[in-house]
Amino acid sequence: MRTGLTKKQKVTEIYYNAKDPTAEVYTHDTKLKKRLLAYAAKFPELCQQTDDDKQGGLRFEIDKSRISIRLTAPYSEDRRKAASDRAKKQL
Repeated sequence: MRTGLTKKQKVTEIYYNAKDPTAEVYTHDTKLKKRLLAYAAKFPELCQQTDDDKQGGLRFEIDKSRISIRLTAPYSEDRRKAASDRAKKQL
């Protein structure tokens, strides 16, 4: 979809505070939009689409307990090589 927006302008924003039980997610990311739309269809009591900006961005309200941020440590060179070797053996 052509929106006239640059890639830098196509953002994903997550807003929440300590008081409210819901978070607001605004995104242009196609994969995330599809995931949120599917989740909203399956669990409407936890997630609802609240806006479509007609430029490719969708806004959702989602139960804050459904949001998580996962930070992962980078792979060491040894771990990366071992994973590569395992993958090559499976082929």
